[in-house]
Amino acid sequence: MAIPSRTSRLERLLGRIERLISQSAKTSSTFTKWRLTIFLIGLLCTVTLYKSGWYQAGNLALAGFLLSFALVAAYHSRLEQRIHRLRLWKAIKSVHLARVELNWPQIPLRANEIRESHPYANDLDLVGAHSLLHLLDNTVSDHGRDRLASWLLTQPPPDAVWEARRHLIQELTPRSLFRDRLVLEARLAGEQEINGRRLAAVLAHPVGFPKLNLIFAIQMVLATTTIFLGLGALLNWLPGYWMFSFGAYAFIYLMTDQGEELLEHAVGLHGEMARLGSVLGYLERHARRKRSALAAACAPLLNSRRSPSVSVRRAARTLHAMSIKAHPLVHLAVNALCPWDLWFTRKLQAIQQEVEQQLSTWLDRLAEMEAASALATFAHLHPSYVWPISATGTAVRAGDLGHPLIPARTRVANSLELAGQGSIHLITGSNMSGKSTFLRTIGINLCLAQAGAPVCATGFEWSWSRLACCIRIDDSLDTGLSFFYAEVKRLKIILDETQDRTAPPVLFLIDEIFKGTNNRERLIGSRAYITALSTGSGFGLVSTHDLELTDLEKEIPSLVNAHFQETVAGGALSFDYKLRPGPCPTTNALKIMQLEGLPVPPDEHNLEL
Repeated sequence: MAIPSRTSRLERLLGRIERLISQSAKTSSTFTKWRLTIFLIGLLCTVTLYKSGWYQAGNLALAGFLLSFALVAAYHSRLEQRIHRLRLWKAIKSVHLARVELNWPQIPLRANEIRESHPYANDLDLVGAHSLLHLLDNTVSDHGRDRLASWLLTQPPPDAVWEARRHLIQELTPRSLFRDRLVLEARLAGEQEINGRRLAAVLAHPVGFPKLNLIFAIQMVLATTTIFLGLGALLNWLPGYWMFSFGAYAFIYLMTDQGEELLEHAVGLHGEMARLGSVLGYLERHARRKRSALAAACAPLLNSRRSPSVSVRRAARTLHAMSIKAHPLVHLAVNALCPWDLWFTRKLQAIQQEVEQQLSTWLDRLAEMEAASALATFAHLHPSYVWPISATGTAVRAGDLGHPLIPARTRVANSLELAGQGSIHLITGSNMSGKSTFLRTIGINLCLAQAGAPVCATGFEWSWSRLACCIRIDDSLDTGLSFFYAEVKRLKIILDETQDRTAPPVLFLIDEIFKGTNNRERLIGSRAYITALSTGSGFGLVSTHDLELTDLEKEIPSLVNAHFQETVAGGALSFDYKLRPGPCPTTNALKIMQLEGLPVPPDEHNLEL
């Protein structure tokens, strides 16, 4: 299915949702009027009947109008909830449409840690604004976002891990309703994302005080004694001895009352667990089908001693019981009869210990499902993309490979075949002809393939590879590194990686090799470096402006020349961004200078090599 078809389907769906919201809003407005009408008529009729002395009729009228008002209010409340769900559903689908169209302002950008030291995250635009992670990320928790990023930034994963991940992603791809409902459940529970670190910190906060169980036992004895002595005094069987036991009980209560601190902690814990519990409960309900990847991924949730939904419900009951602290008179009355706070503080301690033991498993499984769901959504929104297959030997073969972060209407695809260790494509070409973009296209699609996702191509066959890039290099004032020295350090890391023959081969992507130094030394260094690369455990592409390096094809049998070029028409440069075999026959630097009005010698501006 082509992307316009997917776009049109989303647009039609959004249109239907908008019409449902509009109709529901009109109905809600009508119910608001009915509620006001029922209230006013009920008030008028009831007062009139009472003033006329018809008390029985007045009572019946009051009861009837109260029942009518309650029924209308209940239905109106459900209607408002439906409108809220529809608006959230519209927001989810609108973001899907923005992802298909690469409408970046409409795709939420969530903060993530930029890995400055990562060997290729910045080179390939994997993180940050308008990046692959920005496009993919529809996770609902901080752990899910980190898991998705780790799948893109850790290459390659173990085979067994990748197989299970790929199976789960492919199973979830056609289940768009399940995936979007997962996001909806989280949004209904609250605007904030599920923050596992914050929940862990809340659970680590100590509750209660030393010797809580002993004090609870003493208070239970004192409360029971007070009740019996009070009944005896009430029946005139005993003097007012109950005052002594109650005095001791009250004194201990005042000495051990934790005040608002305990209430704030309980409310905070309830909020965090409610968000997590709603999503985990949804996974539990949909992961019971045997022999499915979803069931296998969620098995730790279902096989634990107590499922997350049960633990969350127990915690909710306890936290609701403790919330009576918000009502001082009720709180004092209840605690005057029994050690209510102490009882539920003990229960809260037990629940925190239980949840703390299972929290890492819960968050791990949720993160796995979120990351897989994000890649499955990507696959669903781009049905023309293909699932990559494993290649024999060391190879990357791609047909019509395109960059997923470039809109389909302007994207230019190229085919590629790299086979065998030491295989190098030396890419030459004019400025702005597409060399850097082509290198990034290969790298970003390899990240998708090794993360378990489909790639932007008509065919993709690859072998496990360690990715290494030298594309976007920056100098660093903080560490005192010049641009050239930073480039040299990166190239040294890549060369060292290719010397390790115990790990998968390195796929290196090097743009404008040694561009930070002069022509003579760049040429000498580039020849030696590319020759060394051809003897290591690696394969890849190197781009350069130095056309003299194309002679290496005669010295290195595994090196192949390819190029991008431009055309000049009507005094303007144009590029088709198509990869062609052989060295580049033209240059365009002087032509660009001339077109921009810079001084160029008249016999030089049409120079072609």
